[in-house]
Amino acid sequence: MDPRPVEATADDAAPDYPRLLAARDKTIAALKRRLMQEAQSDRDTPFALLTQNISLEQVVARKTAELEAERQELETALRELRSAQAQLVQAQKMESIGQLAAGVAHEINTPTQYVSSNIDFVRSAAGTLLDLLDTASGLLGTLPATEADPALVVLRKELGGRRIEFMRRQIPEALEQSLEGLRHIASIVAALKQFSHPSSGEMEEVDMLDLVRTTATVARNEWKYVADLEVLPAEGLPPVPCIRDLVGQALLNLIVNAAHAIGDTLKEGVKEKGRILVSAQTVGPWMELRLTDDGTGMSEETRNRMFDPFFTTKPVGKGTGQGLALTYSTVVDKHHGEIYCESCLGVGTTFVVRLPLRQGPAGEQACG
Repeated sequence: MDPRPVEATADDAAPDYPRLLAARDKTIAALKRRLMQEAQSDRDTPFALLTQNISLEQVVARKTAELEAERQELETALRELRSAQAQLVQAQKMESIGQLAAGVAHEINTPTQYVSSNIDFVRSAAGTLLDLLDTASGLLGTLPATEADPALVVLRKELGGRRIEFMRRQIPEALEQSLEGLRHIASIVAALKQFSHPSSGEMEEVDMLDLVRTTATVARNEWKYVADLEVLPAEGLPPVPCIRDLVGQALLNLIVNAAHAIGDTLKEGVKEKGRILVSAQTVGPWMELRLTDDGTGMSEETRNRMFDPFFTTKPVGKGTGQGLALTYSTVVDKHHGEIYCESCLGVGTTFVVRLPLRQGPAGEQACG
């Protein structure tokens, strides 16, 4: 035996790549089979658990998104339901108030009429009596100044006294002021009856400026202490098809809001009295009403939310947050009109209401 070591050749030192590759392929194939078996088996293998966890997370994420969407839909539906409920309650209150107001207006109207008639009669009679006094004074003036009859002396003294002259001036003026006050009461009662009279809920042709004036008269107690209200005259305006009492209520809300905004500036000592200006004009297919006040104005945040149900900037107990929401619903939803606001904080606000001059059969704006 040759004791010398055997030298390794280059072929002997090279790895057996084909064998290694074959072994690797076998290992991969075995792992794949194992993974497939684990995936298909009912055992809680790591691969199966991982797959289940991933699937479960996907299901949970999907269900969470669906629940969130449903929650938002429910919140929206709840807000709409609350708004509808509030509007229904408000409508019921307004109907009850309207019925009471109509009854009160009738009760006031009857005595006002006969008091007016009686004062008118007294004014006429007082005029006759004053004429008689003047005649008597004239006759006394024709008598000799030396006439010594005591009765004539007293009569001449009384007719020439200051008291008679005072009554001669004041009685006609007092009676005229009384009649003017009664005429004012009659106009308020007439406006109240017209405003509170329940309509059929159907569209009718309405003189918009007449409705504005009636509404302003009804709301007079809200604005007369804080502002002067002026309705600009306009000739030849066409009637507007609308539900009269709903539009009247919308205008009432805007006038009252304007008065309150001006009242806030008076509390701050900005001015002694404000101004509310109402105008009407036709703009294309619209009747456009503009109601401008020089009150506090609104911030951008308030303008963005002013038509939201229950939104109010007034203290608790002073406002329900339904006035402008109902106004928006009346103008936009029920009459297919437009309403928007131009306001500057510290300067004032203008509300622009546009109502279509023609309505379709179902209250939709007519084309053309």
